[in-house]
Amino acid sequence: MLIAGVDEAGRGPLAGPVVAAAVILDPERRLRGLRDSKQLTAASRDLLAVEIRSNAVAWAVAASEVAEIDELNILQATLLAMRRAVEALAVRPDVVWIDGLHCPPLAYPSRPIVNGDRDIAPIAAASILAKTARDAFLLELDRSYPAYGFARHKGYCTPEHLAALAVHGPCPAHRRYFARVSQLELEF
Repeated sequence: MLIAGVDEAGRGPLAGPVVAAAVILDPERRLRGLRDSKQLTAASRDLLAVEIRSNAVAWAVAASEVAEIDELNILQATLLAMRRAVEALAVRPDVVWIDGLHCPPLAYPSRPIVNGDRDIAPIAAASILAKTARDAFLLELDRSYPAYGFARHKGYCTPEHLAALAVHGPCPAHRRYFARVSQLELEF
């Protein structure tokens, strides 16, 4: 049975897209070290991402952009990114297992699994691909908007990020849907 594991990265940040990945692992090939991306160092995630992309039966990464997050809300934008990732797979899965409480509408049997990124290898692999893809995007965003420090905090609500927002106001990469950003936007 081909299981597509799905997870996301970037639901909580104040800036940048929410990114989802879908991964179908080869049942005959066990990848060592797979676990929730939050439990890995950046270097370990990067190495595992290369292994996953090289050895998976299929994988895909998709995103919902800031405008979609602002229009739909973060949950609906996350589900949209997940659906896009599954639909982009080059191989059709038999089932889709999704980390969390909710499943997007899909053409495949699916089920949500709480802590799936911790317990289910294909979901852990998706967690790693989503996180590394989003982190790479935030590094690029840092080049466009260096005053915000996106390379360091990846858009999360850190004291450094809030201080930059207080000085510079929001940039186009900030989510206006989020209250901390919309309140600051009114001040500028």
